[in-house]
Amino acid sequence: MLEIYKEIINIQTNGGEAALATIISTKSHTPRHVGTKMLIKSSGEIIGTIGGGDLEKKVCQEALKVIKEGNAKIIHYDLTGKKGSNVNMICGGVMDVFVEPVLSSPLLYIFGGGHVSVPISQIAKIAGFKVVVIDERKEYANSERFPDADKVICENFNEVFSKINISKSSYIIIVTTEHGCDMQILEKAIKTPATYIGMMGSTKKRDMIFSSIESRGTAKDLFKKVHCPVGIEINSETPEEIAVSIVAEMIKHRRNS
Repeated sequence: MLEIYKEIINIQTNGGEAALATIISTKSHTPRHVGTKMLIKSSGEIIGTIGGGDLEKKVCQEALKVIKEGNAKIIHYDLTGKKGSNVNMICGGVMDVFVEPVLSSPLLYIFGGGHVSVPISQIAKIAGFKVVVIDERKEYANSERFPDADKVICENFNEVFSKINISKSSYIIIVTTEHGCDMQILEKAIKTPATYIGMMGSTKKRDMIFSSIESRGTAKDLFKKVHCPVGIEINSETPEEIAVSIVAEMIKHRRNS
């Protein structure tokens, strides 16, 4: 059981997806008792057991659906072996299994440590995101400038992607000071499984960058998840107002996903 809890903490801290199956009721003879747990990772790897055999196979199948859909469910399993039972096992009893998703907290990667990034980091943290700030400049990439960030990385934008773990629950905001850097980051970002990518800039800048990246062989469909100009339209002007509009759009995406 301890191994299961350790892996849940690991997933929620470092990223990943899994489902936790718990036996919540039993009647007559069943292979395991109420409270028994099994963790099923998105890769199909399992930790623990709720009884093995066809029962475990079916629970794993349902768990992968729960991971994909993000909704918990209770499933009734008939192990009597009678006609119409949904498990090919003859234990003699029945059980209910609660399967719930185990997802990592949404993780925001902010590329660029300029004046807009500071309030984005602060507001995103309040809104429940884990925050990682990345910049190539030491004077911008430090914990004194970003005390609310969970991590600050001073690294070349082109090389940092091999050192971070971008998952399906990750968000990316691109707010550097140069169009060239934005394009460099976006070209790598759209090829990651990140659920949301936002880039500051005008529609003219967006079209120019998209066209340039596409000309190098990137599929056009990948640009669909890019929000540019980033943020909800609230006539924002100050860095703080811009940050509010960006985080609001991220929240909207999180709630609608």
